Amino acid sequence: MLDFVIYLVTISAIYGMLAVSLNLQTGVTGLLNFGQVAFFGVGAYATGIVALNGGSWIVGVLIGVVVASLLGIVVGRLGRTLAADYWAIVTLALAECFRLIVTNESAWTGGPQGIGGIPGPFASDSALIVSFAWLGSCVALLAATYFVSQRLTETQFGRVLRLLREQPLLTESLGHNVTAAKVRLLMIAAPIAAIAGSCYTLYISFIGPGQLLPIETFLVFTMLIVGGMGNMRGAIVGAVVVQLIYSGSRFLKDVFPIPPENAGSIRVLIIGATLTAFLLWRSEGLFPERLRKLDADRS
Repeated sequence: MLDFVIYLVTISAIYGMLAVSLNLQTGVTGLLNFGQVAFFGVGAYATGIVALNGGSWIVGVLIGVVVASLLGIVVGRLGRTLAADYWAIVTLALAECFRLIVTNESAWTGGPQGIGGIPGPFASDSALIVSFAWLGSCVALLAATYFVSQRLTETQFGRVLRLLREQPLLTESLGHNVTAAKVRLLMIAAPIAAIAGSCYTLYISFIGPGQLLPIETFLVFTMLIVGGMGNMRGAIVGAVVVQLIYSGSRFLKDVFPIPPENAGSIRVLIIGATLTAFLLWRSEGLFPERLRKLDADRS
């Protein structure tokens, strides 16, 4: 039981970073990024490939962060000529292109089988010590991610991002460079997702194309909707709640006569039902976004 709790908190912290990254884009700025998993995959594969080829996992993480930032620049500049809905579709297409590339490139990425046996940063004869080391590290990274993202939303740039979400034409009319704001945001959000991917790969010692399916991005969207779109604390709580449901539902087959081949589909069904319930009865999530009110009489 203790092992499961440690795993649940650790994996929730990893997905919490991914949720905060997407929340900066969708919740704060209104950018519907359906290809969030591509940033995650860049960090995951960069770390895995470097580690398996004898390089330091730190170098792998740094390479993933840099490549994700460059990819963020490319994706952000696509918004210069594309409307919001078309931009969302393009991000989904880019993520699928990335997944197809790593699926068909067997020399570096292992093809459809992925790459396993990736050495992690912690080594000890006690598995419990390693588990607690991972728990502390991921929670600390999540706390740092939360602090940076929360501070960002409280700055002038954060207010510009919220204005961009609510009134994009007004944002441009006030003299703000909309494309530059999107690029700058994605250069911040993409590395966060890449770090989450690196942590995931090092934690489970494996990464494959199955972790880059579009359902992974929509799972993170579910976390935002459950927790509260636009609220950083809500994104983290949503990650914990959804991971608790997703990981805990695997034990349903031990209680109910569910065929093993249907267990995965039922887990996705439960997540879908949870998402639908929140959209119908509590669309603002567990922690609705609270915008700061300013007194109009104050200068």
